[in-house]
Formats: sequence, C-alpha cells, structure tokens
Amino acid sequence: MPPERFDVRIASSDRTLVDIDGFAIPENRITFLFGESGIGKSLLTRALYGLLDPEEFQVVVNGEPYPSYLRRDETREWNKNGFFVFQEPSTHLNPLLTLRTQLDEGSLRASPDDSGILQRLWDAADTGEIDELLSVYPKPHRPSGGEKQRMFLVMALKKIDLFLKSNRAGDNSIFIFDEPTGSLDNHYRDVFLALLFNRFRVRPFTILLITHDYSMISQVARSHQDLMGLVSFKEMHLRSGRLLMEEFQPSVYLGWLDGQRNDAVGSQPAADAGPLLRVEGGMRVFGQDLAVSRDARGTDACPLDIHAGSLVYLKAPSGTGKTTMMKMIMGLIRGDHLRMELDGTTITERTPAKVWRDHLWGRKLTMVFQHADEALNPRSTVAEAFQGLPFRAEMTEQVIEGILSELFDFEITGEFLRRPVSALSGGQKQRLNLLRSLSLNTDILLLDEPVNGLDFESITRVLSMIRARQKSGKGILLVSHNEEIFDALVSPEHVYYLHTRTGDSL
Repeated sequence: MPPERFDVRIASSDRTLVDIDGFAIPENRITFLFGESGIGKSLLTRALYGLLDPEEFQVVVNGEPYPSYLRRDETREWNKNGFFVFQEPSTHLNPLLTLRTQLDEGSLRASPDDSGILQRLWDAADTGEIDELLSVYPKPHRPSGGEKQRMFLVMALKKIDLFLKSNRAGDNSIFIFDEPTGSLDNHYRDVFLALLFNRFRVRPFTILLITHDYSMISQVARSHQDLMGLVSFKEMHLRSGRLLMEEFQPSVYLGWLDGQRNDAVGSQPAADAGPLLRVEGGMRVFGQDLAVSRDARGTDACPLDIHAGSLVYLKAPSGTGKTTMMKMIMGLIRGDHLRMELDGTTITERTPAKVWRDHLWGRKLTMVFQHADEALNPRSTVAEAFQGLPFRAEMTEQVIEGILSELFDFEITGEFLRRPVSALSGGQKQRLNLLRSLSLNTDILLLDEPVNGLDFESITRVLSMIRARQKSGKGILLVSHNEEIFDALVSPEHVYYLHTRTGDSL
C-alpha cells in the first residue's frame, strides 16, 4: 500500500489550491472525514487516487512530482483494485449507455450478481421496477439525483465484492466515497452503510468516507458498535491557507446533540392569537399539487402556521418540493392556488411582484437559500454583498465586520472585505449567505438547508443564532436533510410534512 501519510501541494496556474502535511489514511480501517465545503477535500483525495490531470494542475505528493507519482505501482493498484465514488454522479454517468450496461462495464462484469444490492438500495421486493430503471439512458432529470447516487454506490459495492472474492490479502486497495449520501434520505443512507460495513466485516479494507453528515456518527455508534474500534473520525480545517487534519471525538457531537434535545424542551411558545404567517395548502406548481399535513402519511391537509417565537420544521423526501414551496412563499416562483395571510394582508399568485419587492423582501420576510451561489453575486466583494438590501442600519465597514465576526473565526480585515465572493470557500460563502439574511432581522425567516456545507463548530454557532432569533420572537420556517439535528432542535408539535397530492388523496 502507498504511505499512510501524505504531504500534498496542489496548485493551478495562478494560486495554491491545497497545501497539507500529514494527511492520513489508515490501512484497513474506516475513516470518516468531515469539514466545511470548498476547502479542498475532494481535490486532495482525487489527487491521491490519481484522478487529476497533470497538465491542468501542478501536484507534488511527498516531494514527488505528480507524473512520477502516477507511475508508481502502488498508485496504479489503487485504481485497479479500488473505487472512487464522486460527489456529483451526474457528470460521471454516460448518457449514451443504459444504466445496466454501465453497471457491468470493465472489471465490474466479473463481480458477483448485483440483484441483491439493487433490491436493498431500492427496497424492492421484485426486480420489475429495477429492470425498468436499468434500461434508462441517463439524462439530466432521469434517473433522479438520488437514483444516480445509488447507482454509483452499487458500482462501488460490486467492486468491493470483486475485491473480496479475489481473497488476496496483500492487494493494495482503497475505496473513497465523496459525499456518497448527499441526495439520499436517512433510510437509504443507513442501508448503504449497512451494506458497506457488512463487507468490511468479511475482511477489513481501506475506506475513506467524506461527508458533511455528522449524524453518521450516531448511526455508527447505534448500529455498528462492534466496528467502533476500527473507525476513525477526522475533521479538516483551513487555517491561514493550509489544511489541517484533526481527530474528531464522537462524544463531542453526541454530547452536544443530547444538549440540544434538553434545550428544546419548553423552548417553543404556545400559539398566540394568530400566526405571523399562514400558508394555505393546495398550491399547484410545475404540474403538481403541494399539500401540508401534521402527520407523515399526509392523512389530513392543513395550513402551515408560523407563530411569533416558533421554530417550524418542514419535512419531505428529497425532490418533493420543499425549496419550491419556500420560493413560492417568497414570490420567486409563481404557481397556482397560492394563498397566504401575512401581517393581516392576503397574498395570492395574483399579487404583483412589486408588492414582494417593495414591501416583503427583507422587510417582512427573508430567505436563506440552500446554495449560497444562488444568493450571492460572485463578482461582488464581501462588503458589496451587504449593499442594496433594506438594512435598518447603515452598512459601514465597521458594522459589516461586527456581523461577520459572529461566524468567521479569524480577524475581519479590510482585505477580506474587498475579497471577491468567487474566491471564498463553499463554507465561507454559506456563512456570508446566512449572516447577510439573518442581519435583515425580519419577523419571518425561511431557512433552506441552513447548515449545508459547514463544519461542526460553525453548525453549533449557526444553531445558536437561530435559537436566539426564535427566542426574540421571530417566526422561523426551516427545511433540512439533517433530520437528527433538527429533530433534536424542534419539538414534535412544530413539525409539518409536505406531500405531492393527486386528486383527493389528501
């Protein structure tokens, strides 16, 4: 196997992209790697796996030029025996080949039968639905993002089965999973982890799993306790332009989570005389009806009420339309049958855009977008991101510095304020996205995946800010796939469920 520790430098033509000493991948162990998005985790692991183009990047691994590193027998064996699951599977599926053909490409053709894996990852009692899916040629909207991700996981598990079948203990291999469950709900995430860990139990091999999902810690501790001695949890940080890899103790997350559950008791106020915002059910958009209920099955539709001082959690499977509904509330997407009561005013799909623009956006309600790039102008500077919005105070450099210091753990300088948004890491963009919206201090806050792409320390700070605004009387609606965290934060009586509705099914 190649060395367990790596000193890596990666640069483009104009700047250093990754600079790290002592990046560790323990052999025959499971390593979870956390850390904010955009700091170089994916680029680093792709480089070590031999996936970067030496013509595009200047890479040095343990003092060795990249072309020489790629020629090493150990590096070639990683590629031959292992597998790399990419963060965005859509870009790595061939639209000219059916999914069935791609599941059997190259060495995967020799792997054991994959029907059992497919049935587990699709909860299918028979193969009819799966066979139909396998005949599809991948296109932008079919299969779905979650199905594409599961297809790549099937490929990886097949390659692991092939590796285990070889029964050659000395083979160099590593299986890298880059955000493998980002498009999956917790059920399918847990199914995947069970399939992966059951293979690890047959014969340990080297697994590196990159994720933002800290709740995987709970799942490992709860369902795979026997493997805890062979599991490492690491967190990566960017400090002064260099990456640092540190141990992350599971007890830190688990203890914090228990504290959130205790704080949630009594933190939600009783409903007052009327909600700040009421959204009636039955809206229609993109050819489907959206309905809200208080139960997961969607037995009875009801309005979505947000009261002063309440933290409301809207749940639904990925792709149901949670983000779409929030954008309809903001007037950013127009549909049919929209009816809202906001501060004594009735708003429908016929309400002119000027009303949202002049009287609602940033004044009555604010939205934190799921993807910071959707909200921020990449050509603006950090300071300019605060301009043009209806802040109650003048946005001087001193005011902006004070706002940024709530979530940024370094001294805010004029140089940073003049930095282009495009030069920020993904986590820095998300913090800027959050702070800009929260600082508008509106009575209604809509939060779409507010802790997306953040490290653990930033997550705890963001949740403290959300809790503080709730206690100050703000009404907050949030959606998030981090169910474990927000189930601890939100009391059950403030949880709603979103459903797609056909006919009179609700």
